[in-house]
Amino acid sequence: MWHNKEKTTEARTPLPPQAPMTSRTPTPARAEAVGSAPEPVGSLQNHYHNLCMEKFQKINPFLLHTLQGVDEEIKKGLTGITLNIAGNSHSVPVERVTGEHFWILSKILEKNLSINGLDVRYNLISDVGAYYAARLLQKQHSLIYLNLMFNDIGPKGGELIAKALHKNTTLKYLRMTGNKVENEGGMFFAAMLQINLSLEKLDLGDCDLGMQSVIAFSTALTQNQTIKGINLNRPILYGEQARKSGLDPVGKLHLGDRKMSKNVVPTLKASPCSLTSSIENVGAQKLSETLASHNRSLKALSVVSNSIEGEGLVALSQSMKTNTTLSNIYIWGNKFDEATCVAYSDLIQTGRLKPDNTDVEPYVVDGHAYLAEVSNGLKKYYYWTPTYGDACSLSSNAGFSIVPVGKQL
Repeated sequence: MWHNKEKTTEARTPLPPQAPMTSRTPTPARAEAVGSAPEPVGSLQNHYHNLCMEKFQKINPFLLHTLQGVDEEIKKGLTGITLNIAGNSHSVPVERVTGEHFWILSKILEKNLSINGLDVRYNLISDVGAYYAARLLQKQHSLIYLNLMFNDIGPKGGELIAKALHKNTTLKYLRMTGNKVENEGGMFFAAMLQINLSLEKLDLGDCDLGMQSVIAFSTALTQNQTIKGINLNRPILYGEQARKSGLDPVGKLHLGDRKMSKNVVPTLKASPCSLTSSIENVGAQKLSETLASHNRSLKALSVVSNSIEGEGLVALSQSMKTNTTLSNIYIWGNKFDEATCVAYSDLIQTGRLKPDNTDVEPYVVDGHAYLAEVSNGLKKYYYWTPTYGDACSLSSNAGFSIVPVGKQL
């Protein structure tokens, strides 16, 4: 159950401009200078082992085992490797990576050109690890994918990572999902998008963004011509906040209008927004007007579970008749009336909307049209991926082909 989240007085320990100093972080006495680590000795696992011994750090057996597997791939001549040390995708418990281990990990990856993806989701790196992630982004010039989701990174850690991307020209996809960077951190990411010209996909879903940062993104995206996909799911937008700011209660609609009017983003995911904010009918109608009149680059629209009723849903269906670029639309979880069912049935039957490109399927009972749910979507496994079996069916993971930044997307 969601609860209203008031701004608390509890603050995270602020990080100084230099290396964070916590009880778990390498101190100057133990790590004289972050750049003084030795070169790799034979393999990633040996380098990790030696650094742990040198800096008096406990060896993480899970991390050591994973590095051993990567060493074997590198020996086979493989490149473009994603180092997967996700803390939640294992059948047995593992020792999760903490900030000081991420420091060591960042050192052994700095000059490794075989690895271009790093997945450390659901670990415990916190703002300490975010500091070293930022340093890695500044020094490692082959990394195109970085997944830091659910790592207890706060506003300060978000600021460090966002600022590191001011000069980084290689990273294509950053996933910060579930880290509570809040409005403060969101503002730094929005500012980053006005400078960075290489990032193609950014995920800040469930990061407790506020109204101010959401509006800042709308401004940044009118200037950024590189970003192909952005997710701002579950911002903390209160109805009173929206009214005071001069926006209607569907505050994030401002983002939809500004973003699409510049024809810069081919995917927009707007489901579901937390607490009192949702798109509803007014938002859906404004979206449909933008799609019909201004936008010719948006390829997919997801408005799942946004309290949209028949009038708004029909308006969105009508926009597909004039906008030939929009190919995928996902609407389940809203309030369907018969006009909605007829409208989407017509789109599918005429071939304008392909059955695999939507999450509803029409059927008729006693002469009346209805819509049933199907398991299609932009990304079926948003918070996790299965450890076995097919995780990438085309219809359930349409985002992979709509924004082809890499296999991880």
